[in-house]
Amino acid sequence: MNLLITSVGRRTKLVEYFKNEFKEYGQIIVTDCDNTASAMYFADKSYIVPMITDVNYIDKLIEICKKEDIEAIITLIDPELSLLADNIDKFQKIGVKLIVSNKEVTELCFDKYLMYKFLEKNGFNCAKTYIDLEEFIVDFNLKNIELPVFLKPRKGSASINANKINDIETLKAVFNCYPDMLIQEFLDGQEYGVDVYTDMVSQGIVSIFIKEKIKMRAGETDKAISIKDQRLIELINDFVNKLGTVGPIDIDVFKLKGEYYISEVNPRFGGGYLLAYECGNNFPKFILNNLKEQANTQEIGNYEEGIYMFKYENVIVKKDCDLIY
Repeated sequence: MNLLITSVGRRTKLVEYFKNEFKEYGQIIVTDCDNTASAMYFADKSYIVPMITDVNYIDKLIEICKKEDIEAIITLIDPELSLLADNIDKFQKIGVKLIVSNKEVTELCFDKYLMYKFLEKNGFNCAKTYIDLEEFIVDFNLKNIELPVFLKPRKGSASINANKINDIETLKAVFNCYPDMLIQEFLDGQEYGVDVYTDMVSQGIVSIFIKEKIKMRAGETDKAISIKDQRLIELINDFVNKLGTVGPIDIDVFKLKGEYYISEVNPRFGGGYLLAYECGNNFPKFILNNLKEQANTQEIGNYEEGIYMFKYENVIVKKDCDLIY
């Protein structure tokens, strides 16, 4: 039962977790377009593939699936989610399962403005969001929104081109520098990350794990502590059921004046999932069970509070002849 993890990047620890859970059942195969992606050197086997925008990308994945007898595929980056969902039939024809939500859901999560409209429609607290600069200025003049605001790409990840803006002139200049930007109310509160697993067999939520973020770096959680909050668990349970994701999902939440605001939503493993695993919320094992057509037992809130995670740097040293080509 071999698993293919695509766009593996720097997620070395996650690869190790999967290898640990799958060791008696199969191998962990990974791909990336960069042969210096560190996680490539932690898997059982690794393949260099074209960028996901390449017309031959899907064909290359299919070739690897056939060669390595792949049971299922999971990606670790947002832009690939919809691409895989759009090609689900091609993989089903060769007996490969895609651990990905349907395309409507992946597109909704990747498009921050669509997510804002979804949250608003379903009655969840969220940051006011604008895709029209003039509309924002009108609301600003009417004092319906205040500075600072957060300016970010409508579709983007890793906090690339995301900036806190403190004045109107800078906002206008930066907004017009990049295409397809949006303006978002600045949520100045405590940030939380929530890791959720929705079972692929039972379709029910089996795990909700909450971490309080202490420090962020490059859009990922760098330091955090595990916490429990029944009100937030209930909110997330309601939200994920309405959204309809499957498998792992990562949700960013802010707390302002005692109220929770849902922010970013990524229907994949988040960079801060490592703490959930170390606290016993074993998503790789859940995936393995689901691939064996076994439903997982619900474990919502079944973890210890007060467990800290802090990431640190490490290095891999290779000769040119040892690189993957």
